[in-house]
Amino acid sequence: MLRRQMIASAAAALLAVGFAAGAQAQEAVKIGLILPMTGPFASTGRQIEAAARLYMAQHGTTVAGKRVELIVRDDTGTPDVTRRIAQELLVNDKISVLAGFGLTPLAFATAPLATQAKVPMIVMAAATAAITEQSPFIVRASFTLPQATQPMADWATHNGLKRVASLVTDYAPGIDAEKAFKERFARDGREVVADVRVPLRNPDFAPFLQRVADLKPDALFVFVPSGVGAQFMKQFQERGLDKSGVKLIGTGDLTDDDILNEMGDVALGVVTTHHYSAANPSAANKAFVAAYKAANKGARPNFMGVGGYDGMHLVYEALKKTGGSADGTRMVDAMKGMSWTSPRGPVTVDPKTRELTQNIYVRRVEKVDGQLYNVEFATFQAVSDPAKAR
Repeated sequence: MLRRQMIASAAAALLAVGFAAGAQAQEAVKIGLILPMTGPFASTGRQIEAAARLYMAQHGTTVAGKRVELIVRDDTGTPDVTRRIAQELLVNDKISVLAGFGLTPLAFATAPLATQAKVPMIVMAAATAAITEQSPFIVRASFTLPQATQPMADWATHNGLKRVASLVTDYAPGIDAEKAFKERFARDGREVVADVRVPLRNPDFAPFLQRVADLKPDALFVFVPSGVGAQFMKQFQERGLDKSGVKLIGTGDLTDDDILNEMGDVALGVVTTHHYSAANPSAANKAFVAAYKAANKGARPNFMGVGGYDGMHLVYEALKKTGGSADGTRMVDAMKGMSWTSPRGPVTVDPKTRELTQNIYVRRVEKVDGQLYNVEFATFQAVSDPAKAR
C-alpha cells in the first residue's frame, strides 16, 4: 500500500511538473520571422531583423505577462523554401505569429498556411496590393506600390512633365507600379511613351535604358526592388542618361537609404515618393535612427527597417489589447483600426483592408553633411491603398 501511494504521489508530481511546463511554454509568444538573409535581397532581411530586435530591446521581452521570442529563418528569397519554413515553424515550433516576407511571391506562398492555422501574418516588406486579399489573417506593416506610386504621378503632372517612359522590374509589385503610374499620369493629353519591364533575377538594365534614351522622354519613372537601385544607377550613368536631360523619378525603393551613399553623386536630384526616409525630421524618427545606428555599427535604417519596427509594434499592442491572448482571430481584430505615431509619421490600420493609411512624402536626393539623403519637401497626407478603393 505504501509503495502504491509513493508511486501515485510520484506520478502526480510528474503530471504536475508536466502541466507546469506546458503552462510555462504557453506563456511564450513565438514570432517566426521569415526573411531573405542571404542572396540578392539579403539587405531586406538584415534591415527587418535589426529593427525588430531594436524594438524588443526598447520595449522588453514581456508583454501582458507573456514572454516574446523571435525565431529568425532564412528563406533565401525562394517561395518553396519560405512555405517549408512556415510549415516547420507552425508545426514544430508552435509559433503564434508569422512575420517578415521580403518579396511578394514569398508572402503569396505563405498566406494559405496562415489561414489554415489561424495565425496572424505580419507583412513587413512585400508591397503588391493583392497580398492582404490572400488571407484574412494578413496585416501589412509596410506599404503598397499603388499607394507610393499615384502621388508620384500627381507630382509629375503638377511639375509639367508630359512624356514619361516607365521602367519596372517584371514581377507583381513592378506591374502594380507600372499600372498605377500609367492610369494616373496618362490623363489630359499626357503620355507614357513606353512600358519597359526588366527581369527580376540577374537584371541587366543596359538594353532597356538604351531604348529609353532613343525615345527621349521628359522623364523616366522607375521601380526596382530594394537593394537593386545601385546597379540601376550605375548603368543609368554608363548610358549617359544622367546628362541627357531625362529626369529620373520613381518610388523610394530606387533610392533606398540602405545603399544610397553607394550610388554616388549620380543620384543627386532624383525625385521619389515613399512612406519613409531616414531624413524625416520628426522627433520619433530622429530617436529611431539614432538607436538603430547605435545598435548596428552606424548603419542607417531604411523603409524595410521601419516595416520591421512597426510590425513588432502591431504584435506588442495587440497582445496588450487581448490581455496576453495569442489567439489569431483576437489578435488580428485588435490590430484593426490601431493608430500610432511611427518613425515614418502617423499611421492607422484600415479595419476593412488591414493596410496602413499613412503619409507619402515627395523626396529629393541631396547631400547633407557629406552624405546622400532622401530629403522630404512635400507631403501627401493620410494616403490609403488606392487599389482597394476601386
